[in-house]
Amino acid sequence: MKRYLKVSLLIITDVILINLAFVIALLLRFDFNVDSQEFGRYLIIYQNWAFFITVIKIAVNVFMGLYNSLWEYASIDEVFRVSIAAAFNFAAIILLMYYMQQMLPRSAYLIVFILDVLFLGGARIFYRILRRLRSSENGKALAERMNLRNFIAPTEKYSRVLVIGAGQAGAAIIRELRDNPRFGKQVIGVIDDDPTKIGTRIMGKKVLGNRDSIPRIVRKRDINEIIIAIPSASRKEIQAIASICEKTGCKTSILPGYIDLIDGKVSIAKLREINVEDLLGREPVTLDIEGVSRYIKGKVVLVTGGGGSIGSELCRQLADLIPEKLVGMDIYENNLYELSIEIQSTHPELKFVPVIASIRYRESLSRVFEEYRPDVVFHAAAHKHVPLMESNPQEALLNNIVGTKNVIDLSDEWGVEKFILISTDKAVNPTNVMGATKRVAEMLMQDKSHKSRTSYSAVRFGNVLGSNGSVVPLFQKQIEQGGPVTVTHPEVTRYFMTIPEAVQLVIQTGAMAAGGEIFVLDMGEPVKIKDLAESLIRLSGYTPYTDIDIVYTGLRPGEKLYEELLMEEEGLKETSHGSIFIGKPVPPTPALAEILNRGKNALEEEVYNISQRSNEEIKQWLRTIVPTYKNGNGANGNGTPISAE
Repeated sequence: MKRYLKVSLLIITDVILINLAFVIALLLRFDFNVDSQEFGRYLIIYQNWAFFITVIKIAVNVFMGLYNSLWEYASIDEVFRVSIAAAFNFAAIILLMYYMQQMLPRSAYLIVFILDVLFLGGARIFYRILRRLRSSENGKALAERMNLRNFIAPTEKYSRVLVIGAGQAGAAIIRELRDNPRFGKQVIGVIDDDPTKIGTRIMGKKVLGNRDSIPRIVRKRDINEIIIAIPSASRKEIQAIASICEKTGCKTSILPGYIDLIDGKVSIAKLREINVEDLLGREPVTLDIEGVSRYIKGKVVLVTGGGGSIGSELCRQLADLIPEKLVGMDIYENNLYELSIEIQSTHPELKFVPVIASIRYRESLSRVFEEYRPDVVFHAAAHKHVPLMESNPQEALLNNIVGTKNVIDLSDEWGVEKFILISTDKAVNPTNVMGATKRVAEMLMQDKSHKSRTSYSAVRFGNVLGSNGSVVPLFQKQIEQGGPVTVTHPEVTRYFMTIPEAVQLVIQTGAMAAGGEIFVLDMGEPVKIKDLAESLIRLSGYTPYTDIDIVYTGLRPGEKLYEELLMEEEGLKETSHGSIFIGKPVPPTPALAEILNRGKNALEEEVYNISQRSNEEIKQWLRTIVPTYKNGNGANGNGTPISAE
């Protein structure tokens, strides 16, 4: 019902009640003796002045804002305003009648005041009760028993909601949905794993069972929406519950954890949809803020590849750590320009310098180091797309090897304190050009760490959800287009991490680095890409293989079935941070060491010469430099899929 119609009905109701109050007041004053002469005389006086009295009272009600609030939200505050309005009306009508010398019995005015409060306030409370009955299960049942189905049954289509969590957060969500019918949500029941709560009621709603009961209750109670209201739950618990909810086909939303509820208040406005990150079951990463701040605060920090998905998030998080100057460098101008505007908006006090330059060209890169003299370098610039680098290996060599060596050498020449290389799990026993070139980059970093006062280290992690070129945005686009979703192989698995989480750990490793380490991030359990695709389809409101099909296209050149995070000879050492491990430094391979021993620019000359040859010759050269680099196509020499040990 439109607002103006509601207000009109409310005014009409008030007009009727205002006049009814005066008639009842006179009846009460004369003991319902309608034949008495005095009753008739006073009734005529009132009739003569009824129009003016009504107009004055409605005007006072408007002034008091009684028509600005909607009936379904009537509360004690509304009744208080009605009482104040009735008092003003009481005074105004007495003054009017006294001035016009048309006084009614004094007791009648007092009775009218009381009836005004009861009638006008009661009408608003009654409407709220009626709305509650219309939207409640008990109200519907009562309506059926009293044959009042058409009167009570709501005309709006309500979403039938199941709330998971019979704690304070769950109670707050139920209360807000109950008090605000505009949300169009009707709580049918509650789920909780505490056996002592099952069968009890919370805010009038019954706890129907535990998480294992969710599919049955959804079917039995015709649920079409689920709200997870357990902000204290761990990511592992949320993952388990979200996985169950996802398979029901219901729209599912979640209340963020207490750490994300900045003001600590539980509200419908804080709800968000379940996403892929919830299904990973990863616990949030915690930073050693004091340690991190120490090596960043007041320093000049350079981020290569600053416009990329990892580089831009590095810039965002580093900006919070108060560096003296933050230099974001990239060859692509658009992303860097947008990042510059964003950081200037969020950190106006920070000197953020966007620089357009390529790591391939030593002279231009040298000018960047000379002008800004960075204390800390995060090297995120790289070609990372596996299929593209398989068909363009020359570019991978020039960018990932020569470009990285340029940044490494200049960091040494200009006395950089810390250098952190962003690496990848694909550098471990690589089956593709991209992984092999990143492994060479790691070896160059480790070789330089023995010859320089600069602390060099690398961070190795798997796939990052939502990064440029990652599988999740591709799947989402395919789903938007109606499918099919393409997966290379039903058994292919990958490690996943969110961009902010990966970047937090990268920054943390910088505080821990002594020199030469390859830090390995705890990526949690590997995820089947097929399962990820099915989850994304369900989260989008579709049924896999029915609404959106999944098509298997075969492993791409250089692609593994399973990724690894550590080479056998590297071993693994724990650190003080539970999500970060250190691989034992491994010296460069004899072939790479021989090239480096020839002279300062020997590697660059070798790479430039090799890059002029055929793709197969380039790959053969890479195999001599990285002996663990095997044939591509996701298999070893005899065609058996390569798996992680």
